[in-house]
Amino acid sequence: MNLYRQIDLRPSMRLVFLLACLLRPTASRAETVPVRYPEGVSHGYLALRTLDGKTIADGDSIQVVRGDHVDNRMRFRFKDGSIYDETTVFSQRHTFRLLSDHVIQKGPTFQGPMDALIDTSSGQVTVHYTEDGKKKVVNETLDLPPDLANGIVFTLLKNLTSTGVTIVSYVATTPKPRLVHLEIIPQAEEPFTNGIYKHKAVRYTVKVKIGGMAGVVAPLVGKQPPDTQAWIVRDGAPAFVKFEGPLYGEGPI
Repeated sequence: MNLYRQIDLRPSMRLVFLLACLLRPTASRAETVPVRYPEGVSHGYLALRTLDGKTIADGDSIQVVRGDHVDNRMRFRFKDGSIYDETTVFSQRHTFRLLSDHVIQKGPTFQGPMDALIDTSSGQVTVHYTEDGKKKVVNETLDLPPDLANGIVFTLLKNLTSTGVTIVSYVATTPKPRLVHLEIIPQAEEPFTNGIYKHKAVRYTVKVKIGGMAGVVAPLVGKQPPDTQAWIVRDGAPAFVKFEGPLYGEGPI
């Protein structure tokens, strides 16, 4: 069925009609993730590599638990001296709830230094950054939903089932804070080895969904963030294996 021929729209009207269809609001299915496997004390050691296997940064992840609150700090130090440092605080009473997320990035690896803080109790998002050699600050109050996933995406993945699509919210700082959605889609199990041991991990695809006119235009101008792939072992105690995607906004995979 040729819709334009049926309703006989002129070219200028066709564009307006098409944009109206694309920008028509859709119901959000964003949801908080139930706690199936409570987080505990842990200390993990991380490596960040390019797609061809070259190690460009070493790091670690330290996590402590205080009651139903969890403090997690993930750090990377790059070969060129750059630093990526993220401290996340969240609660795990029935569902996972982000309380705060603080990201610091600086050094030649990044386009410029940035210090971004999200406080969900006040809805305050503060971003310190440098542009054209000048220090700037963005301070905005957002209506932050309870399913916010900054800093806890991998924790959420360990608590998802391997079926069904999950949508959560995320604050992107570019540097202006913008609320977007992450669509998490489970894929097939894939084999991997640890020495002589063979395992399988479920691969999840995480897509960034940008709403409004920006979401329509982003893919057309090359600004749509690439998908992230993450692998989670589901046998017994779920465990994070690896992820493949950008560590920071507009960063390399």
